[in-house]
Amino acid sequence: MKKTPLFLFLFLWCSFCFAQSFTMEQISSFPFPSELVTSSEGNKMAWAMNEKGLRNVYVAQAPDFNPRKITDFNEDNGQEISSLQFSEDGNFLICVRGGEHGSNWDYNLGINPSQERFMPKVEIWKVSFMGGSAEMLAEGDEPVVSPDNQTIAFVKNKQVWTVSNDKKPEQLFEVKGAVGSLSWSPDGKLLLFNVNRTSHSLIGIYDLAGQTIRYLSPSFSRDSSPKWSPEGNKVAFIRRPGGKGEPQPILEQRHNPWEIWVADVATGNGNMRWKAGETLRGSISTTHGGANLNWGADNTLIYLSYEDGWPHLYAMNADSGPSRQLTKGEFMVEHVRLGPDKRSIVFSANTGPDVEDIDRRHIGSVFIQGGDMELITKGSGIEAMPAVLSDNRHIAYFSSTATRPLLPAIMDRENSVEKLIGKNFLPSDFPPQLVTPKQVVFKSPDGLTIHGQLFEKEGGPSKKPAIVFVHGGPQRQMLLGWHYGDYYSNTYAVNQYLADLGFVVLAVNFRLGIGYGYEFHKPARTYWQGAEEYLDVKAAGDYLAELPQVDNKRIGIYGGSYGGYLTAMALAKDSDLFSVGVDIHGVHELSSRLEMPDGFEKAPDFEKAQRTAFFSSPLAYLDTWTSPVLFIHGDDDRNVQVSQTTDLIRRFEERKLPFEYLIIPDDSHHWMRFSNLVKVNQATADFLKKHLKPE
Repeated sequence: MKKTPLFLFLFLWCSFCFAQSFTMEQISSFPFPSELVTSSEGNKMAWAMNEKGLRNVYVAQAPDFNPRKITDFNEDNGQEISSLQFSEDGNFLICVRGGEHGSNWDYNLGINPSQERFMPKVEIWKVSFMGGSAEMLAEGDEPVVSPDNQTIAFVKNKQVWTVSNDKKPEQLFEVKGAVGSLSWSPDGKLLLFNVNRTSHSLIGIYDLAGQTIRYLSPSFSRDSSPKWSPEGNKVAFIRRPGGKGEPQPILEQRHNPWEIWVADVATGNGNMRWKAGETLRGSISTTHGGANLNWGADNTLIYLSYEDGWPHLYAMNADSGPSRQLTKGEFMVEHVRLGPDKRSIVFSANTGPDVEDIDRRHIGSVFIQGGDMELITKGSGIEAMPAVLSDNRHIAYFSSTATRPLLPAIMDRENSVEKLIGKNFLPSDFPPQLVTPKQVVFKSPDGLTIHGQLFEKEGGPSKKPAIVFVHGGPQRQMLLGWHYGDYYSNTYAVNQYLADLGFVVLAVNFRLGIGYGYEFHKPARTYWQGAEEYLDVKAAGDYLAELPQVDNKRIGIYGGSYGGYLTAMALAKDSDLFSVGVDIHGVHELSSRLEMPDGFEKAPDFEKAQRTAFFSSPLAYLDTWTSPVLFIHGDDDRNVQVSQTTDLIRRFEERKLPFEYLIIPDDSHHWMRFSNLVKVNQATADFLKKHLKPE
């Protein structure tokens, strides 16, 4: 018998080990939970789950917390579930089905990615906690259940409607402007709302018994985020300047002022309770939830501010006295929830005992009357989106690891025991062999420290192709595990697939992202003011090029939305470094996107700003764009106009530049239909594979 030489045996064995081990559909089939809510009584929790495009509501209850599906929506038709909430007694839930609530515009208009004969409507649904047939109540959005569980107020055509028991929906009242931020008073007799009148906005109250409307401390400002006091006798809200200011230098960073006001419900009179410092850090936060204004027990207001350089929680008495900082340290606070006793707050934070925790999320808690912050979860996983159950003992949240997608979990605070809910949500053929990304830290050319995650499968050839992944937002942070956002949970899956193919993949957290402090989040000379964030993207490419296992002639790049913009910048400015790319619904022309109110053409640097914006755009560098590119866009995108891609493709055609394209008719920025998501993911990987040829 002829023996196989040892070197040949080892070569064949290594080749077998490095072969692709799963399909794109398998890695894209991760379940994704969202809309986590808890009941006021009964220790109940509920969430929405997207399972390969089938979106349904699940519930669980103490003590066993076994998950139950209580709706039966069984088509991959792109109809999302949002605004999930319990009735006050916990006996039923309501939600919104339809629309595209991750959009920048038209979020409450129907979307039709499955190309039905008629456009699906945005609808309010009701379902019993015990299950049964879900009931469609009305067309509308932003519903809120009354404290007596009898009436649901909602928004339709920018006005307030109600539906009660077996009655038909009816309009409650009519006002000028667009209404939102509905909430019932604790006794259910009044309905609080915000109305946007373009140049200013007001906080209003509708009295159901008297059928009257009145406004709280009306002004020419922009009032928003109204919150009832626990007793219902006061309302707190955010006040920002209205109208249009004097022309200012366009390329200078500006303070975005804000105040917290408190109004008396009986008289309508209000007073400014707190004013942010007039510094850049004193600007209103644009992280998740913005100011996160809440009204806790003991007449205490809680809010989030960037004033010490990181987004932290603060508290103050609603009537008088100084503001107190509740959380401190070089980390960010997000996903803020008030506990049922209104005496403590839970949140997500990128902190912990491990130096790598800055690129993770863990659950924290703090009492609003003071005391040290407690970190409830620790370790190498990701925990986010917390909500406290009615016993004030159990905390629900979403949990993931580097190799397991997000799933609901429960933590018993008395014994710190975590229970993972619904392991069976993972499909039986979901890939078990995934890589654990490594934290990498490198310097941008101007000295800024940049974080990233490196995905690499063990083994393979001595020289591998590499890819930079650029996130969108840009207010995002990629993590050392499956992301808590659906868009980035998907790109995490794509990065795993590319690593399994044999690529070295680097997800770069460029400046403008969150998680590394105010100056990193809000730097000067970025986007249309100079695009300096591209320095970090190029630095990521250079970092890969210097790795000994990377073939520096085979480096590609891909990204979506803001990441599509930076992908296009990379291909246009540095085709010698980035030899191929996939530009997914990117922005390509910035001079038309200057953030200037009318009259700013009188600003002293108007012409300079227009030139700067143009030279911050990929369009300015078409003469040096030689790398092949795949353009992808859905033509019902409500975050980035599809014209940003159609116009660039026209220029490519006229210049005879190399490109391919994929248009997804009737789908949006977020690939609402699973089959479309897989198609986009596969096209991205196939294009990169074709040009970079992993072995």
